Order: sequence, then structure tokens, then C-alpha cells
Amino acid sequence: MRPGLLLTSVLLATVSATASGQATHAARGPARPATSDQALIANALSAAPASLTAGATVMGHDGRVLRKGTSDWVCMPDMPDVPNDTPMCLDAPWRTLIDAWMHKRPVTVTQMGFGYMLQGDMPVSNVDPFATAPTSTNQWIPRGDPHVMVLVPDQKLLDGLSTDPKSGGPFVMWKGTPYAHIMLPTTAAPKTP
Repeated sequence: MRPGLLLTSVLLATVSATASGQATHAARGPARPATSDQALIANALSAAPASLTAGATVMGHDGRVLRKGTSDWVCMPDMPDVPNDTPMCLDAPWRTLIDAWMHKRPVTVTQMGFGYMLQGDMPVSNVDPFATAPTSTNQWIPRGDPHVMVLVPDQKLLDGLSTDPKSGGPFVMWKGTPYAHIMLPTTAAPKTP
């Protein structure tokens, strides 16, 4: 199968699974700031479809296992020290990338990876993975829409995709860095002219 066709097929399958999961999360209501372990677990599980979170391990940001899972997925609750509600569920390739990013180490992506943030994202630059505030050139995103993050092992697959987070569709975040990935919004975002 051609790489472009494979990537398109994977993205379509992800969108279908995510749309199904959003209906479940809409019924749960918005996530609340978490304090107890049970609240942290509930918040973490709001990051992805229930079919995925059912077997996921839940870890606190302090490294504690809040709930042992049966799959390779790991979900983490909102980070209370950053704005917005930011729980996430990550597969192994994404956990490797996040660890490298947090420690400012290089990383080599060797297989596709998926991460879910169905509650939204923290303020972040679309251009500079280490930016901590907006500038006139870093495409600052103050509140990211709910989305799925997709890693690809060959960054050439990102060529031709938009890098504009306001395009209304998938876009590449942090293009040209080892942390480049596809952001796949799961809610309609208004297009800007």
C-alpha cells in the first residue's frame, strides 16, 4: 500500500473512532478540576474514547499509578499548573516522544503513534516546541481544540499537510523538529480567511 494511502486510511479510522467516543464524553459532561484519586482517574479517562480508556493505565503526574490497566495505553489527568483542561491518553510511541520533549532530548519515531486530548490542549506554540509565551511568529494557540495527535515514522509524510492551526482541519505541529506530528481536530473549528 502506498504511504499516502496508508496514512489517509489510518487518519479516517481514527476520526471514526474519535467521533464515536465524543458522544460518550458529551454525556459525561465537562471534566472538573481533579483532587481525589477518583477525580483524577475520571478526568484522565475523559481524554479518549471509552473503548480505549477501559483498559488504560492511569498515572498521576507524580508518577503514581492510580489505576492499573490491561492495555498499553496510559492516561494522565489535567495538569493543574497549566491553563485549560488537558488530560491525555498516549500509546508507547507518544510516551517516548513526550519524555524526549520534556527533557529536550532528540527522539527517533520508528512507528506510528497516537495520542488523545479530547478535552483540549494547554497554551502552546505551533512552531516552537519549547516556547512558553506568544510571539509574533510562533503561531501561539491559547486554547487547543479537542484533538487526536498522530506520529509518523517518516516526516516526508507530513509534506503537503497544512501547518496552519486555524485551517479548520488537520495540521502539522512543530514541523521541522524531531517532535513534529499531525494534529487532528475532532470538533469543527471556524476557518479564518
